Amino acid sequence: MSADQIVVGRRLRVSGTVQGVGFRWFVCSVARELGLQGWVRNLRSGQVEVLVWGAQPQVVALIHHVSLGPPHARVDALEVEDSAERTAGFDQRPTI
Repeated sequence: MSADQIVVGRRLRVSGTVQGVGFRWFVCSVARELGLQGWVRNLRSGQVEVLVWGAQPQVVALIHHVSLGPPHARVDALEVEDSAERTAGFDQRPTI
C-alpha cells in the first residue's frame, strides 16, 4: 500500500498567537485545498484545536502549514496525536 492510500487521523493543539489572526480561516482554506476532512475551533485556553483526517501525505502537508501559521500568527507549540474521529467536510466549529 502506498502512502497516498494510507488514511490517517490526527488531532492538533496549537499554542501561541493563534486567535484573532485568521488562523481558523487559514486552516480551513489549506485543508480544503488538500482535500482533507475535519474541523478547527478556538479553545478558551487561547489555543486552536484541529481534527484532520485523509491521505497521509496531505495530512503531513497540513501539519506543516499549521506549524507555520498565517502571516500574523506565531506558533509557539504544536501537539499532534493520533485520532480515530471522522467527519465529513472541513468546518469551523464554535469555541469550547
